[in-house]
Amino acid sequence: MLRNILIGTRESELAVWQAVFIKGLIEKTGNNCELVYIKSDGEQDLVSPLYEMGVQGIFTKTLDAALLNHKIDIAVHSLKDVPTQLPEGLVLAATPERGNHKDVLVYKNEGDLPEARENYIIATSSLRRKAQWLNRFPSHETETLRGNINTRLQKLIENQNWNGALFAHAGIERIDLKVPYKIELDWMLPAPAQGALGIVCRKDDPEILEICKTLNHDDTQLATRTERNFLRELMGGCTMPIAAYAHVLNGNLVFKGNVLSIDGKQKAEVQLEVNIEDAKFAGEKAAQQLINNGGAIILKTFQKNRNF
Repeated sequence: MLRNILIGTRESELAVWQAVFIKGLIEKTGNNCELVYIKSDGEQDLVSPLYEMGVQGIFTKTLDAALLNHKIDIAVHSLKDVPTQLPEGLVLAATPERGNHKDVLVYKNEGDLPEARENYIIATSSLRRKAQWLNRFPSHETETLRGNINTRLQKLIENQNWNGALFAHAGIERIDLKVPYKIELDWMLPAPAQGALGIVCRKDDPEILEICKTLNHDDTQLATRTERNFLRELMGGCTMPIAAYAHVLNGNLVFKGNVLSIDGKQKAEVQLEVNIEDAKFAGEKAAQQLINNGGAIILKTFQKNRNF
């Protein structure tokens, strides 16, 4: 007898798109699915910057509780929102093929690009984006921008002082969000696992675990696991401007990572390339290289200021 699988999701348009996408993949296996909508703390507070809200797991903890209470069978997340350490009893069961990993600048007026301006005002809630932006454009200003992707776009359009705002390109593409103007930021390194989805379920549910295995994309799993291990080794989350991107190329895992001070003035980075057969601890190895390459000073400052 086929099981009716309950898929938990947040209520934003992007979160629902992600859940519907996974629902479609699972239903191709012959199983029935139903969406269960759950509001997260992250969506209820649209004022506080993310790094003042406890951050780690802020968009996932409500769904985690629903999983552990058997109210849902699967939770679908943007993998970059999933803490590197899951609650006891839960497991990251699958990582489908990654979408666009890059960040994008959305701006309001044609031709109003940041390279031509010294007094540009950019909006973002991400410390990582803020730090990398200020590293490239030290004379610019940044403002806090919270909310789901639709809310953030509306706030950008309504604020007469802001020139642009920073978004994950995957989110814009997935819901076909209409924006005034946009440009992909090839120079900005993304958040670990950006553009990928994560499917979380209970460890003690072998039937669901087997179904989830059919949705996994091996190269994406290896790349995002490396990025998340890099993040975990550095004890980072949304509270640190840590960036990482890995991909498989010609049988090798190619990795780039960095950490910056919030004002963008300090930067440590690392590049690594290893055969995929030797890539199990690539994230940890890259983190240690970053620490030895100037990252320790930057991280120590954060640990002191944020009381880690």
